[in-house]
Amino acid sequence: MGRAGGLTPLYPADAVIMAPLSGYTDVPYRRSMRRHGCRFAFTEMVDAASLAYARKRSEGLLRRDAAEEFLGVQLVGGDPEQLRVALDVLNEYDFDVLDFNLGCPVPKVARKGAGAALGRNVERALALFALFRERSRHVLSAKIRILSETDPAPTMALVRGLYELGARAVTIHGRIKEAFYSGPVHYEIIRAVRESVPVQIVGNGGIMNADSAEQMRRESGCGPIMVARGAMGNPWLFRELSAGAAFTPPTVTELLAEVERHVLEMTQEYGEIVAMRMARKMVHDYLRGRGFAGEFRSGASFLNTMEDLRRFLAAAPAAHAESYWGQAESGLLRERLLSRG
Repeated sequence: MGRAGGLTPLYPADAVIMAPLSGYTDVPYRRSMRRHGCRFAFTEMVDAASLAYARKRSEGLLRRDAAEEFLGVQLVGGDPEQLRVALDVLNEYDFDVLDFNLGCPVPKVARKGAGAALGRNVERALALFALFRERSRHVLSAKIRILSETDPAPTMALVRGLYELGARAVTIHGRIKEAFYSGPVHYEIIRAVRESVPVQIVGNGGIMNADSAEQMRRESGCGPIMVARGAMGNPWLFRELSAGAAFTPPTVTELLAEVERHVLEMTQEYGEIVAMRMARKMVHDYLRGRGFAGEFRSGASFLNTMEDLRRFLAAAPAAHAESYWGQAESGLLRERLLSRG
């Protein structure tokens, strides 16, 4: 699936790609995903201004683990001079692809004329992407949102321009900027773009399990897909998308072991004090929707040391509802996990 206009497609037709997520997809997070089948992943989204003017604070985002066979980096920004400097910095690093973010709907990004706000200004977005072609030594791609829920033409214009400027792939989130991460995914717009522009299209939006992944591929026509929030606290999503109906959820023992390993690797990366502050949201993500009592889950907000975490995890089995397994088998669990999005 997916056409590449004579160019070799960037991703295999069945690729499942871990999206760049600010505050999440660092080295420990990617290790957790890769343990469960993730092959294609990105660093956290990198702000061009931070890379241009506060390089030392941003360099940690660019660290690549020696075992990572494929790693992309994503740049966000709307100022041409900041982008020029950031692109020059990134040329010093080895990545398999450099992605331009034209789809982030978060207000603090959009207010700067970047992300999804920039994606709506097609002429300016393409002018800035031309800088990528001129200055970067990396393979190029872009991540966008659909520009209209009813008319594919504006999105086609943006994607065609990106392709003509050298993008090897374009990831399309099937919701407009105002929808953020909820509401229907407009697969038909993605399909129309895919059928009209000879570049590899990656489908994105609302992929939470095997069923929604299959729906994305069937209705959009895309082979490669990108997952984002569906993998938060759920690295097993990659195994599920590979196994399909044969997939079984992790046992409580497997779940808790992954949480401990993930957080331990965070402490090795950042030191215990910083890591534990960061890890609280990760622990919440792992436990949410998996049969643990809300009162117990709230304790994750008070974890300060690895010893705190180990005591917390030791108490977890007693706070777990046996009904979870019946829900998993009946499909109710999947509905609950979908409701997280």
